[in-house]
Order: sequence, then C-alpha cells, then structure tokens
Amino acid sequence: MPNYDEYQTPLASRYASNEMKKLFTPRERASTWRKLWLWLAEAEKELGVTQISSEAIEAIRANLVISDEAFQVAADEERRCRHDVMAHIYALEKDAPAAAGVIHIAATSCFDLIFMRDALDLILPKLAKVVHNLSQFAFKYKDLPTLGFTHYQAAQPITLGRRAAQWLQDFIFDLEDIEYVRASLRFRGAQGTTGSQASFMEIFHNDTVKIDKLNQILCEKSGFPGCYDISTQTYTRKVDLRIANALSSFGATAVRVATDIRHLCHDKVLDEPHEAGQKIGSSAMPYKSNPMRSERICSLGRKLSNISVNFTDTFSRQWLERTLDDSAIRRMDIPDMFLLADSILISLDNVTDGLVVFPAIIRSQLTQELPFMATENVIIRLIDHGISRQEAHEQIRILSREAAYNVKMEGGNNDLIERIKKSEFFVSPIIIILYAIELAH
Repeated sequence: MPNYDEYQTPLASRYASNEMKKLFTPRERASTWRKLWLWLAEAEKELGVTQISSEAIEAIRANLVISDEAFQVAADEERRCRHDVMAHIYALEKDAPAAAGVIHIAATSCFDLIFMRDALDLILPKLAKVVHNLSQFAFKYKDLPTLGFTHYQAAQPITLGRRAAQWLQDFIFDLEDIEYVRASLRFRGAQGTTGSQASFMEIFHNDTVKIDKLNQILCEKSGFPGCYDISTQTYTRKVDLRIANALSSFGATAVRVATDIRHLCHDKVLDEPHEAGQKIGSSAMPYKSNPMRSERICSLGRKLSNISVNFTDTFSRQWLERTLDDSAIRRMDIPDMFLLADSILISLDNVTDGLVVFPAIIRSQLTQELPFMATENVIIRLIDHGISRQEAHEQIRILSREAAYNVKMEGGNNDLIERIKKSEFFVSPIIIILYAIELAH
C-alpha cells in the first residue's frame, strides 16, 4: 500500500516495470551488499585467511535478505556514524554475531556494477522486441506507397515500410551500442582503498598470486568475466558515462520516432493502438483520439536523452583517486536512467506492436500531391532533350504556385498537369512531357 503522504517518483509509481523497480529498491541494495560480503569472505577463507570461520560464513549466508528490523538497526546506526556502509555492516553483525569482525575485510563498497549489469539485461530484450515489432511492420508495408516529407512538406513518395525501416535502423544502432557496453562491463574486484591492493598485500603477505586468484573467484561468484585493469577507490566513472551515453542515445531515438508517429497520427495516416477498455482520448473533446503513448515517450525520452550530461560532469569532476561528490547524484541518476529507459520501452513495445494504418487516407494524400511529384521526372526528361534545367525549373515553379493557390485558396483540385499541358513553354516538348507524366504515374 503506497504512502500517499510521501513523495514518490512517477517513474516508480506510474511507468516502470516491477522487475526494474525491484532492482533498485533499498532491500535489493542492502541484500546485494550482504552477498558481496559473503563472496569476499568465502574467497578469502578459501585462500587461507584463518580469521574467517565456517560458522561466520554460514551466519552471513543465513541473513542475505535484509529484514525490516535490520533496516531499522542500520538506519539508527547511520544517524550515529554518518556512513551507510558501516551502518549496514553493523546491522549484519547484529544479525550474524558469528561473523562479527570479519565482514568486509580490506574491502571498499562496490555494487553499482551488478545493478547496472542486471538492468541492462532487462533493457536489451525489451529493445530487441521493439526492433522485432518494427521489422514486422516494415516488411508488411514495404510496398504501400506514401508521401515522403522534407521540411514536413510533401516530397517524393516512399513506402510506409521504408519509413519504418528508417526508425528500425536507428533502434538497431542503439541495440548495438547497449550490447557493446553490456559486453564490456567488468568487475572492480578486490583493489583496496586506492586501487593499489595494499590492504590485500598485507592480508596475503605480498602473495600477488593469491590476490589475483581472489579476484578470479570474486568475478566467478558475481558473474563478471574479469576486473578492470585499473581502478582507484572506485571503478572509473567513465563506465557509468559509457552506459549513460548509450541509453541517452536510445532516448533520443525514441523521441525522434515517437515524434514522427505523432505527426502521422495528426495526418490520419496511422494511429496508436487503443485498448478494448480505453474510452477517453480527451477529457473535454470526446471525439479526439490522442497519441498519448507517443507523447509519453517523447516526454520521458527528452529526460533520458539529456541525462548523460550529469554523468559527464560526475566523471570529469572526480579528483585524483576519488572524491565523494559523485555519491549523491549517482544514487539518483543510475536508477533514473534505467527506469526511464524501461518506461519508454514499455510504451514503445505497445505502440510499435499495434500501429493502425489507414491506406485510404494515404492514397488520397498521395493522389493530391502526385502532380507535384511528377515534376522532377518532367525536368529530367526536358534536360535529356536539351532544355535548360534552370529555365524548366522556373516555369514549373510558377505553374506549381498557381496550382497550389487553386487548392489552398479556391478549394479546387491539383491541376498542375493540366496547366503544364496548356503552357506555351511546354508546347514543343509536349510529347516528352506526357511520357514523363506517364512514367511518374
């Protein structure tokens, strides 16, 4: 039951999936700490750290999921010591007294890589589903002619499937980028407080082979292929930035595609899917069917496409081996960028899986503009027969303006072809023009 007297982010309360929200809950965060401490203790014991007993390891394993009572203990301790990691170590020691004194030996906290890896694993199949949806749509309508637009003005015809393929290609770029950063992820591992492994050198009596083995075991337990070659007190925040850049780029694509869909909804070329029980398009105008999901995608995508700026600043403003001005903002930005991407993908999947096409409107619009489209062929044919391109272009421009006036101001049909046939300029090459018009049709 939500607490209606406390602020909740709309990303969690309205838009994101349960599995993505769960990943960034305080319980998941604290429980992941406990798993890390278990892995570290197991690995250190395996490599001969005698202070760690089997009883200590079993005590930690029995308390991996933090209880509400332990949360309260940690909260009380954090108010006292002003350090969340130490507060949670204290809470685990209360839950697992046999492990007191051997939790977190020589380590610094590092769990964001686990969350980001798991979040990327939730994102990738959802983006792949959107790619699949659009590929199906593009193939289905690959032969349906429709007006192309440049400057949002009618231009040479393309097909509806061709337009969807433009969207598809951009999402494939995003899929490739996100797959790349996912495949490139590594673990920080046991590197010590400044990345020199000094504390582990002390524990293992300068045995570097054991330290390397320790990191190998930690990577195996956590599911990473290896550690970054260089880390300081933290893994480099460049990693966060690379992920944010890939997700921000996806956000920009989502805005781009959803904006196109909104325009096409306005032109009545297509529409978003409407659920069986969806009855309201506008609270004031009951006849309206608004592209609300595409508008939501644009709204959320706008924020996601700009979030990489925060990660750029956080990375560039780290000092030497680490400063803490990255902490507070990362607590917000890392969950936000994944919740945003997840929310956008939920709506994108819905929209791209059920787009409704109106072929009759498409044909009507194409027919109305087709005489203008034919003029490029006319000009090319005239050039082939020695007519000046500039002169032909000017004559057709004048006649096109007259035809457009007839449509816009008089409410008539597009009579450009008839005007060309009657024009004195085109009398001599009329047969060529008619041939070009036939080709255009």
